[in-house]
Amino acid sequence: MPAARESLLDAARTALARRPWSAVRMVDVAASAGVSRQTLYNEFGSKEGLARALVRREADGYLAGVDRALSGAGDPCERLAATAEWMMAAAHDNALVRAMLTGCWSERLPSPALTAVPSSSAVPAQRRADGPLPSPGDFVSLVRDRAVAVLHAAGQPPPPDVAELARSCELAVRLALSCVAAPPARGGVTDLLRAALPPRPTA
Repeated sequence: MPAARESLLDAARTALARRPWSAVRMVDVAASAGVSRQTLYNEFGSKEGLARALVRREADGYLAGVDRALSGAGDPCERLAATAEWMMAAAHDNALVRAMLTGCWSERLPSPALTAVPSSSAVPAQRRADGPLPSPGDFVSLVRDRAVAVLHAAGQPPPPDVAELARSCELAVRLALSCVAAPPARGGVTDLLRAALPPRPTA
């Protein structure tokens, strides 16, 4: 992604942390990024385009964090626990991620339509942002499917049953999401997962 586009998205995220999206001005975002307002409009087309690009970038960053957690050391339960912990941390630290995962968009945030919008942008990254954005249900499926692919490939003998692994992965994702909405009073999502997930059979 070109440096100017990244700088503009960084500036938009910083502005959003300080004021509601309705009060974020394009001219201020451009000035903060050190580029012209024309450059901003060339990249995103409009404030709505900027919002879509910001949401798309945060979604991509969230999913990249999921991939890192799944690729870590440990048995499948430990990797799922690390993924659940990442999901909770990302939602706690990033209001846009929390809104994407729960579907609860506060009035402070941009809330672009999840469906694709007509795009005439010459910028490939913006054409992608103008495409469909993930819904909360999409995130459940995306994380579950990533987890199944990684954990099945890395499974020690006996190889895990794919259907059972998919159920366990979806359970882990949904438990983590419930903890985003209502954090556990004691312990954490790891304790809940260990109690809920079936033990792996041994060879």
